Amino acid sequence: MTPTDRRARERAETQRKILDAARRLFAVEGYEAVTMRRIADACEYTPAALYNHFPDKAALLRQLCRLDFLALAERFSQVAAITDPLDRLAATGMEYVRFGLEHPNHYRMMFLAPPPLPKAASDFQDQGDPYRDGYAFLRQVCSEAIAAGALRHELKDAELVAQTMWAGVHGVVALTLTMADDDWVPWRPVEQRAETIIATLLRGIAAP
Repeated sequence: MTPTDRRARERAETQRKILDAARRLFAVEGYEAVTMRRIADACEYTPAALYNHFPDKAALLRQLCRLDFLALAERFSQVAAITDPLDRLAATGMEYVRFGLEHPNHYRMMFLAPPPLPKAASDFQDQGDPYRDGYAFLRQVCSEAIAAGALRHELKDAELVAQTMWAGVHGVVALTLTMADDDWVPWRPVEQRAETIIATLLRGIAAP
């Protein structure tokens, strides 16, 4: 490994530690309440070191969000080779649930907290690319299911089908992350709940 490669690797590792610390703090305390100094303290760097990697808190958050959404899209790519569109749709739903449960702080920032920043042009650079945009992947699967005649004849809107499937699996993840410790409800295993909601939705939209 050359000195240049070593420095690049060290810089990437430092940025990863900063982003991980920021993600935890944002998820627990909220974006507005967290300062760059607080992030620096959490990852045991000086504020100057943070500014050497990110010019401000907004830039840090934008990078954090982009990487997390890319990570979700990467999970979906694992099921892209499934030929049957309904089987692929079911597998996509399960990957979504597993991602949320394996990365709860990612998920809270991505889908359970209101966006703390207005959209910028750079936020749209991956939009529509199914390899880098998880929603685009889901919509593409739904479009292919419609084209294959796998859905009920009245379901011609891929956006509607995608958003309906998304709402179902999001509900499973959101309830688990926010209510799993509540003893009021005798919760069933989350994988079982996820499989049941996906199967139920597919029965509702599939062609007879």
